[in-house]
Amino acid sequence: MDPNAGKKHMFNKLSKDQCVALLEKETFNRVTISFYKYIILKDLPELRDELYNKWSDLGILGRIYIAQEGVNAQLSVPELHWEEFVKNINSYDFFEDIHFKIAVEDDGKSFFKLTIKIRKQIVADGLSIKDYDVTNVGKHLSAKQWNEAMNNGAIVVDMRNHYESEIGKFEDAICPDVETFKEELPVVKDLLKGKEKEEVLLYCTGGIRCEKTSAYLKHCGFENVSQLHGGIIDYVRQLNEDETIENKFLGKNFVFDERRGERISEDVISTCHQCDEPCDMHVNCNNVNCNLLFLQCNKCQKLHENCCSVECIEILTLTEEEKLTLRKGVENKKIYYSHSRVKLNLKRVEK
Repeated sequence: MDPNAGKKHMFNKLSKDQCVALLEKETFNRVTISFYKYIILKDLPELRDELYNKWSDLGILGRIYIAQEGVNAQLSVPELHWEEFVKNINSYDFFEDIHFKIAVEDDGKSFFKLTIKIRKQIVADGLSIKDYDVTNVGKHLSAKQWNEAMNNGAIVVDMRNHYESEIGKFEDAICPDVETFKEELPVVKDLLKGKEKEEVLLYCTGGIRCEKTSAYLKHCGFENVSQLHGGIIDYVRQLNEDETIENKFLGKNFVFDERRGERISEDVISTCHQCDEPCDMHVNCNNVNCNLLFLQCNKCQKLHENCCSVECIEILTLTEEEKLTLRKGVENKKIYYSHSRVKLNLKRVEK
């Protein structure tokens, strides 16, 4: 007898198109949330399967990472199952008091499947869990306290990747030119060298990267480190609840789901990577072999067939078999671009 008979599959076997089709048929509303918690977890495979079973039954979609150091989740929860979801979270002692952050803009289609993965870290920093105490964090500031600290001349540091900060940031923030959090910790430490006694303000999307950075900076001798409570997402929630609080965030907040961004202010602080016209709309290159995330305006999408480069436009004309061949081998990967500074040569004869 098959020992796995009757067991639920612990992953979604449907294609993206099939998942999206099911999502389109839904007649109920969803709530997009995110949360994290640094807490030492054990028995990760068992916990992963428990969460997948329960949340799958509740129709929850999203992306969740669990690790020895804690949990990091972005979810789309059916409103009709909200209370049961909260009850499930609270049934775990180590998840109690988790702060949910509600999405600023939400059309109910932020995720199309449920994925729960076990990782070495919920935020990869390249360091061992023994190198510093991730629970010894800096002060958490409300939106009002954050603005006051900014007005008093505190140093503001954006702990996100450059492709996030290029479409939105706090006024006068230091935005490290990095693509990963692992790169960012030593860069920020160097940028702040000699300012160990000054007030340092950290922010990110939902607070998880700032939390770890504040612990790291404190370990490195920085004496006055604070972070924006709940990140940009909760900052906006507080603005919406109290109109007397000034908005100091310019542009869009980048989000890691199908929406790619939430508008916080009407400012457009970035430009199309292909024509330099004002643009803050991220797209993925239409060449699936490339899939580069970059900024492309509507005009350039039409002109360049939703691609990032001439090379990718040409690949679109190949057969599926030829495209598959191009995915193989390290050498082939070198023809594609990284996220950084996509200034591409797209001069071609227009039809």
